[in-house]
Amino acid sequence: MDLEALLLARLQFAFTIGWHIIFPSFTIGLASFLAVLEGAWLVTKRDVFKTLYLFWVKIFALSFGMGVVSGVVMSYQFGANWSVFATQTGPVLGPLLGFEVLTAFFLEASFLGVMLFGWKKVGPGLHFAATALVAGGTLVSAFWILSANSWMQFPTGFGHDASGRMVALDWLQVIFSPTFPSRFAHMVLAAYLTTSLVVGAASAWALLKRPDQPESRLALRMAIGMFAVVAPLQLVVGDISGDVAARYQPSKLAAIEAFWETKAGQAFHIVAWPDRQAETNRWEVSIPKLGSLIVAKDANAEVKGLKAFAKEDRPPVGLVFWAFRVMVGLGLLMIALGFWGAWLWWRGGGPERSRTYLRFAVAMGPAGFVAVIAGWMVAEIGRQPWVVFGVMRTASAASPVHAGTVSASLLMFLAVYAIVFSVGALYILRLIAQGPAAVAAEPALAGPRAPGSALAAAPDADAGLVSRESDR
Repeated sequence: MDLEALLLARLQFAFTIGWHIIFPSFTIGLASFLAVLEGAWLVTKRDVFKTLYLFWVKIFALSFGMGVVSGVVMSYQFGANWSVFATQTGPVLGPLLGFEVLTAFFLEASFLGVMLFGWKKVGPGLHFAATALVAGGTLVSAFWILSANSWMQFPTGFGHDASGRMVALDWLQVIFSPTFPSRFAHMVLAAYLTTSLVVGAASAWALLKRPDQPESRLALRMAIGMFAVVAPLQLVVGDISGDVAARYQPSKLAAIEAFWETKAGQAFHIVAWPDRQAETNRWEVSIPKLGSLIVAKDANAEVKGLKAFAKEDRPPVGLVFWAFRVMVGLGLLMIALGFWGAWLWWRGGGPERSRTYLRFAVAMGPAGFVAVIAGWMVAEIGRQPWVVFGVMRTASAASPVHAGTVSASLLMFLAVYAIVFSVGALYILRLIAQGPAAVAAEPALAGPRAPGSALAAAPDADAGLVSRESDR
């Protein structure tokens, strides 16, 4: 593959995965949120939880469907644009992706129908079990995908067969690459934050229009609880991920911090303009020695710079440096959103009474998606020029196809995605704008009746129909 075709193939994969990651990062957290809502309804017998469940489950169904469609597209690119990669790594990565299908996708697919269409067909316990299993399936799916990607970040437990293909020698080492635990935790927490930000924004939007909505008030407080706990925890896990990168991918760490020289007492660059050709930062705003303190937990520790690596082994610095700062900056805003909401809650007035806070929550709604995409840019661009770190270069993994072929498929993807996913996203936003109050007004959605619920004594339309048929 020539350089132009290679660039187009990389752009195509970046475009499709950029769209795809939006949906799993939302549905992983939303599935768990739905399980919490249904469990709370069964325990407390409060119909406000049921209303919230029926509202968000529709959004989950649409997001899950678009996530599946966008994910299937990526698998075809392995054979079309990255056939050498697929051939060389297939004996290792093939089973990992197969495990994801067998243990996660089949689990989700098996119980998704019960979750979406069994609300009036099965009992409350069975329906809750289906919701919980779908939520568990999303986490298992994330486990296998992050396992495969972490192996590519730092491959372990493998060798080469007689034909030069990579083969697994120790599956435990393959599955649990040293970079896997922190990256898996980081991604799951990111998914929970992404979902809570959307739930918080939707609830805040509804409360700005009608402050007396009990469903939106409850959902906002649940979202604030997630912000206040998970956002600071994500900062800690992110720091651990940085330590792992410093140990196993020092070139990525150097790019993240725009370190060029190897020296003790590295400064932390708050902002900078890295120049890859000149091998320096054209300008920077820095704090002395803080870089070494953050990376090595010692202000006087020596930290490697990019000049310690051959030019052909260095990742693109500017994109990695700024993507990391976008991610961290949004993370700090999430912490502020959580602490501010908790403080308003603790004061007794309630966060729903502060219109300034509600507007801030609405503005932060997309922040989780932006942070996830920025984080994946750090992870994947920071790994370059390797597709399997230290083993296979990206340029060596591509298919022998011409730029015209790749550009044609890229243009097709751009057109189809622009239409299909834009329409889907707009429809989801329309549903969110309606709010849970609209669901409460739909008697046709009344489902399984928990003992003690206000719905338990309500007549069942289906039962009445059966009775009339019997009278005939």
